Amino acid sequence: MNDISVLIYFLLFAVVVGMTFAFMYVMMRTTINEFNKPRNNIHPEMEEVQSGDELLVFTINEDDEDNDEGSLTIIRK
Repeated sequence: MNDISVLIYFLLFAVVVGMTFAFMYVMMRTTINEFNKPRNNIHPEMEEVQSGDELLVFTINEDDEDNDEGSLTIIRK
């Protein structure tokens, strides 16, 4: 290989390395910004449920038949 082809090879290699690091920087910045955004994790069926509402809970407990704890109080923070 002559000197010009080696120079072109290393220039293209430097361009690829530079683009790779630029892509990694942009993707990491985007990922960090996504983590900093507030998230709303409320299930669509739970949107109308307010804090303090009692919900019916179904559990199968074969050992204890006298358990009357059939409701759950929800607390949203």
